[in-house]
Amino acid sequence: MDDLMDYDDAMAAYDTALGLEVHVELNTASKMWCGCTTAFGGEPNTHVCPVCLGLPGSLPVVNGKAVESAIRIGLALNCSIARWCRFARKNYFYPDMPKDYQISQYDEPLCFDGHVDVEVDGETHTIEIERVHMEEDAGKLTHVGGATGRIQGADHSLLDYNRAGVPLMEIVTKPVLGLGEKTPQVARAYMSLLRDLMRALGVSEARMERGNMRCDANVSLMPKGSSELGTRTETKNVNSLRSVEGALTFEIRRQAAVLGAGGRVTQETRHWHEEGHTSPGRSKEQAEDYRYFPEPDLVPVAPSPEWVEQLRATLPEPPAARRARLEREWGFSELEMRDVVAADAVGTIEATVAAGASPQAARKWWLGELARRANEAGVELDAVGMTPAQVAELQGLVEAKTINDGLARQVIDGVLAGEGSPPEVVDARGLAIVSDDGALLEAVDAAIAANPDAVAKVRSGKTQAIGALMGSVMRSMKGKADAGRVRELLAERIG
Repeated sequence: MDDLMDYDDAMAAYDTALGLEVHVELNTASKMWCGCTTAFGGEPNTHVCPVCLGLPGSLPVVNGKAVESAIRIGLALNCSIARWCRFARKNYFYPDMPKDYQISQYDEPLCFDGHVDVEVDGETHTIEIERVHMEEDAGKLTHVGGATGRIQGADHSLLDYNRAGVPLMEIVTKPVLGLGEKTPQVARAYMSLLRDLMRALGVSEARMERGNMRCDANVSLMPKGSSELGTRTETKNVNSLRSVEGALTFEIRRQAAVLGAGGRVTQETRHWHEEGHTSPGRSKEQAEDYRYFPEPDLVPVAPSPEWVEQLRATLPEPPAARRARLEREWGFSELEMRDVVAADAVGTIEATVAAGASPQAARKWWLGELARRANEAGVELDAVGMTPAQVAELQGLVEAKTINDGLARQVIDGVLAGEGSPPEVVDARGLAIVSDDGALLEAVDAAIAANPDAVAKVRSGKTQAIGALMGSVMRSMKGKADAGRVRELLAERIG
């Protein structure tokens, strides 16, 4: 295991330089250069043809919808759009790239010089975008026989080219300086903003757990007061928000320990392990190592200014304006909304409200019980296993007094265990609140008989003592009693 410096000590000694390269798979119906489907799943190597397999004599054709989506992404990130650009061949050999080169863009990207603002703890940070360029995704390698699913220790590897050729946008930031101790949190907030923006644009599902959106996280350290950038590492294909934050935190601590001991950081790619650490990958190539040259089989792309302006008119509400509007509409305080943003729950709560729940109820469940479950499971909130519609159903059952908050937690257990919708779980587990006076009176009388001291206190005017009696009734009814009716019956019986 690598030596690590305490995070606060690292931040006291070094400044950070952050760079993020985010790959976004587009949701076009067909691949970037051919008519093969981009549908997720399918039997391995069935969504392929001579073009995406790179067979001799096959010729690519640009997917016009992918170009349109790329321009809209660039505009949403405040980029300039090139009047003329072209594709290039990026040459390297990997088993998941059947042509032995990737069709990408090099020195002439479609979108460039953008920026976007993210907010962390009430502070706004500007992330400058160097470029947004078009390329194709690679196939998928599955390593078999090892304990970790990685190539180390595997007996053999399987190749699935279904994903090869899927349209891929790469969004590259310029070096981000001056973030200090908030570097990992700002990176996470930026990824969250990109995910929400891609979904709002309708260009990608942006599901990180499926690889629709993934991040190569670059970071380097330099001594406090220095202006010379340090040697960076690139943690590849990080596929969750919390993992982006975790990988950068680990790398900052690891690099600080190396530099603090008088060593030198190696420029390399790193792999993120969900146990909470990175490990070495390969030495990081420079651009010249890829031997870029213009792609001879594709014509340049030259979007007209008129088309670009037409696409600009289709952009959704900017993320900051959307948050401000929702804060007003939901009646949240600035602090409440900040907590929602920090939990990456804006879209989730919005969908829950759209499904019929009140904003405060949606916020209560997602930032309370479901956030706790997500933390315990080590997953993002929107991957916890309960949909916004199900949360709205759950709240509807509470408001109808079919269940109470305590029983609702048991309903969540059932939904997450795959037992069905909230109403189905209530029926299957018999969780509906008992409001029948006969059954309640039996439990009330038993509680009064068993707690004479509490009864005496209530009769002497110490009304708060009724809580002990209510607790006794609720325990005997296994939490399924109507609390309001229990209080009424206790008051009647005690007199």
